[in-house]
Order: sequence, then structure tokens, then C-alpha cells
Amino acid sequence: MDTTFSTITNIIKNRRSVKAQAMNGNKIPNGHIAAILELANWAPTHAYTEPWRFIVYENPAEFCTQHAELYKQNSMGDNFNPTVYNNLMHQGDKVSHIIVAVMKRGDLAKIPPFEEIAAASCAIQNMLLGATALNVASFWSTGGMALKPVLKEFLGFGEDDLVMGILYFGYADEYPEGNRNTGIEEKITWVK
Repeated sequence: MDTTFSTITNIIKNRRSVKAQAMNGNKIPNGHIAAILELANWAPTHAYTEPWRFIVYENPAEFCTQHAELYKQNSMGDNFNPTVYNNLMHQGDKVSHIIVAVMKRGDLAKIPPFEEIAAASCAIQNMLLGATALNVASFWSTGGMALKPVLKEFLGFGEDDLVMGILYFGYADEYPEGNRNTGIEEKITWVK
């Protein structure tokens, strides 16, 4: 096999989600984060809409405080859970950078929203693979307020835009084992 194929195969197969709490608090150089973001810009995109946008927090505590407060402000009465608030407040304690990933809907109405979501997802996957290649741990979260309209409004995005998730980046001392429930052959139908 070609060494380039072997390299990308190893990166893909070794990418793991590492929860923010399992990161070790060491800082990633901003240059590494910039290089990871550059990879996002090479995702496939119909009509070159490039719908991915990223808000980078070099100080994770800033985002975590904002996130927890948004949760508190939008959890009326009995819906407020102090444990959730505390978890959101401290989610980034061991994280180097937090990046909020957004699908910014373009002006081309002919492009279906699904294609813009798929393009933004590919951009995120490029980032996760780039992080793996740099030995950077990552976690793509849609928890907390990530999928609530209030977060995208807080970040200045419009009604047709979509927060794709909160990406946590850092270093880790241990990585979880990878597994798949079924082999690929059970998920493919060959047509002759």
C-alpha cells in the first residue's frame, strides 16, 4: 500500500473522542490551532459556499462562563439544574481551546440546507483528523445550549444558521480504545 494511504488510514482509525474532563490542561500553540482551522477550509462545498464559521476561545473559561449563564437565563423555574450549570461552568477546566462551529447559511437558495450542514460537518471532521495528526485530543459536543437558538443568537448568527457543536481541544495522557459494533461488510451492498 502507498505510504500516503497508510498515513491517512492510521490518522482516521486512531481519531478518538476525548471528553474535556479527560484532557490534561496543557496549552496547544495557537499555530497548531490555526493549522487545524486551515484544514477545515478544504472541506467539500457545493458552489463554493464554504458555510463553515468558527469562534475560537483561547481562554476556555470565558466561553464556559457564557455557556453556563445562557443555560441559567434560559432555564426557568424547575427546569434549572445546578449540577448542569456547574458542569457547563467547568467543562473547559482542562481544555486548551474551545471552538464553536457554525454552519452559516449562504445566499444561494438553490443549495439545500442539508448540503450546507454536510459541508460544515466535513470541515469539522477535517479539523478532528488534523488534531489527531498533531497528537491533539478533541471532543465534538452538542450538549448544553449548543443546539438551542439562544446560543447562535448570542454569537450573532441568524435564524437560518446552525451551531454544529462545541469543539474542545487539548492534550490528553490517555486515549480511549476504538471500536465498531459491526464490520463494514455488514453495512455495504455490492451491486453487480
